[in-house]
Amino acid sequence: MKKAETAATQSASTLIDEKIATLADWRGNTLSRMRKLILAADPDVIEEWKWSGPVWSNNGIICTGETYKTAVKLTFAKGASVNDPSKLFNSSLEGNVRRALDIHEGEEVDADAFKSLVRAAIAVNKSSAKATPKKVKSEA
Repeated sequence: MKKAETAATQSASTLIDEKIATLADWRGNTLSRMRKLILAADPDVIEEWKWSGPVWSNNGIICTGETYKTAVKLTFAKGASVNDPSKLFNSSLEGNVRRALDIHEGEEVDADAFKSLVRAAIAVNKSSAKATPKKVKSEA
């Protein structure tokens, strides 16, 4: 475990573990696989629990993980700005900000392409963080 991890992060990881365990079908296996790929894409990814589900962040939200009866959905917060040469995004394509990847039973996502997508999302987050001016206290 990284030194920077807090009790909240540990709790988030535990909640994600529990969520995966409650999905005793293909959705649990799929969410678990995608989680491993997200964490493998960059060692600085942080797991969080927001909106009753898993969230992965690095300099901002990378993506959320939702499960539905017929799909596991990974919604990329700034997906419209993320380069997707492998065309993994297949949902929320008309939005101005987000893009999503819906994975259905029996579908397999290319691991290398997905990790590249996660890294591209992190790069967008980092460039957005640099573009945001820091507030400076005035001494007036």
